[in-house]
Amino acid sequence: EVVGILCLISVAASLDFKYHHTEELEAYLKGVHAAYPSLTHLHSIGRSVEGRNLWVLVLGRFPTHHKIGIPEFKYVANMHGDETVGREILLHLIDFLVTSYGRDPVITRLLNNTRIHIMPTMNPDGFEATKVPDCYYSRGRYNKNGEDLNRNFPDAFENNNASIQPETRAVMNWIKNETFVLSANLHGGALVASYTFDNGNSVTGSLNGYSRSPDDDVFIHLAKTYSFNHASMYKGTGCDNRQTFPEGITNGYSWYQLEGGMQDYNYVWGQCFEITLELSCCKYPPADQLEEFWNDNKVALIEYIKQVHLGVKGQVTDKNGNPIPDAIVEAKGRPHVCPYRTNEHGEYFLLLLPGTYVINATVPGFKSVLKTVEITNNTGNFSALKQDFSFSEVSVRSRAASCPKSPLYQELERASAAVKPTLHLLVLMTVVVLVIF
Repeated sequence: EVVGILCLISVAASLDFKYHHTEELEAYLKGVHAAYPSLTHLHSIGRSVEGRNLWVLVLGRFPTHHKIGIPEFKYVANMHGDETVGREILLHLIDFLVTSYGRDPVITRLLNNTRIHIMPTMNPDGFEATKVPDCYYSRGRYNKNGEDLNRNFPDAFENNNASIQPETRAVMNWIKNETFVLSANLHGGALVASYTFDNGNSVTGSLNGYSRSPDDDVFIHLAKTYSFNHASMYKGTGCDNRQTFPEGITNGYSWYQLEGGMQDYNYVWGQCFEITLELSCCKYPPADQLEEFWNDNKVALIEYIKQVHLGVKGQVTDKNGNPIPDAIVEAKGRPHVCPYRTNEHGEYFLLLLPGTYVINATVPGFKSVLKTVEITNNTGNFSALKQDFSFSEVSVRSRAASCPKSPLYQELERASAAVKPTLHLLVLMTVVVLVIF
């Protein structure tokens, strides 16, 4: 028995810089969980087309379940099976977190105050199908059914008719079952931090080549946090002379428009801010470069997790102090197309940069409660500002109101198009006046 435990601890301690195929990856995650059972929770959120487990390792002081006030964070890698750097650096991030806990005060506080979910591979079939590593392209990008998983989610702008794949469905259910606040998905083929929206229409400014979300300032901050803490991403040189990214960041739509992307789905339907991290010019680089990639990304990966503590959080309760689920809580002036609502514990989390905000809590059928908050940067304290709301006249549980999966921004565009003619008339009149005078 003792020998077995020692073996497991040595498995957890000796993570090589090489590519870990399915069996090795599973063995490593199981070894870490066995060596650190109170700090980790290992579970599969579903299976790939070929039946491989989609493993997630959860780390934190309370790894098995959500604790009120502790935000949920996630990293997902290898969504495109032939983009492999993220898969390996997430294993090294796990190794770094478990071995630093209790020794490094910053990592200890981070894990005590954050629940971190790490999914090293969302597309294990694609990874295993990539027999000949290539810097540019292989069929391993897709899942076993030949579908691009980053075009497979419901889209807020267009009817995305792709049939939802098992890997996508598993992630959608996972998002639904956790209160994720912040996330990043790790890709390869470029060196840049890209942020929402990936798709767009006239409502979000697509006519100007930039698709702006209501939280554009927060997304720019998040992308810069990663870029500026990375060894070279912030330089913005890109991977060839044609492509440069000032400060190492880009709006997704400005760079590469796509529909059915995971980051937009997280933001619109998951109430989770996600950015896309392109970590290597070469999609599947030689294994001897992996240590360098880990060193380049290590600080950025940690600093990015800390941003889950930006802004404001709290609970919405009724007159008896019971939580009110599905209450709408939003910052005034930045409404989400699908309003952000409290979870089953009546909790909300809003990522906001330092400043003064009016937070509006609404329980359908009752008068809104408004509170003005002064937000400072609390990421170093590992806790967002706390602001609770109480509805003294409410003693009922709010009814669940899920957002339709239809293209919500399409409806907004139609609504705004109906108002357009008067605007065009004004412009025309102005032009006529200028011509006359």
